[in-house]
Amino acid sequence: MRKLKLFRAIIMGAPGSGKGTISDRILKRFNFKYAATGDLLRQNVKMKTPLGIEADKYIKAGQLVPDDLIIKCILNRVSAIGNDSWLLDGFPRTIAQAEYLWNFQPVESVIQLSVPHDVIIERVKDRWVHLPSGRVYNLHFNKPKVPGRDDVTGEELVQREDDDPETVKKRLEVYDACIKPMADFYRQLGILAEFEGRTTDEIWPKVQTYLEKAIK
Repeated sequence: MRKLKLFRAIIMGAPGSGKGTISDRILKRFNFKYAATGDLLRQNVKMKTPLGIEADKYIKAGQLVPDDLIIKCILNRVSAIGNDSWLLDGFPRTIAQAEYLWNFQPVESVIQLSVPHDVIIERVKDRWVHLPSGRVYNLHFNKPKVPGRDDVTGEELVQREDDDPETVKKRLEVYDACIKPMADFYRQLGILAEFEGRTTDEIWPKVQTYLEKAIK
């Protein structure tokens, strides 16, 4: 893979917007390092790090992991990456987190995926998940190699109970309310790049062209 200039980015998108698939394509095309909040928390819990032990208390209690632990988890990963380009997924999720990250390490771009809600609601009906890793598949545009099985482990895929249409609709409303202040924050900084479309294949060429120009 070709070596490109240092570039740090965040990707934002509603549940079911294809964010995972777009992220995978960015990593493969541009050789970015990757940091996803859910993955990092699972790794810390599995490895029984001090951070993971503390976070696991909240997870087992069905509570949200506090901001300070989330921030520490992400910043540890960012620091470990060092002088490589990276992509953050799932962080920040609040203005407080966004401001903290900006003061710690400014980013060059925030990639926001905008997909109509009706498309997302229809799409999640065909979404299957490998729960231990968080890997997501879709029967229309990101099929598993073996039906019903995770590509990496071969373990069984499941459909989440909260992927029913009414629940998804409520989640999207909550997401929109949370994401608007952050989008405004990054828009004011002049680094928000918005990409609209109904499918991942429609959005990806726009993201690819943007990044190729941005990181020359």
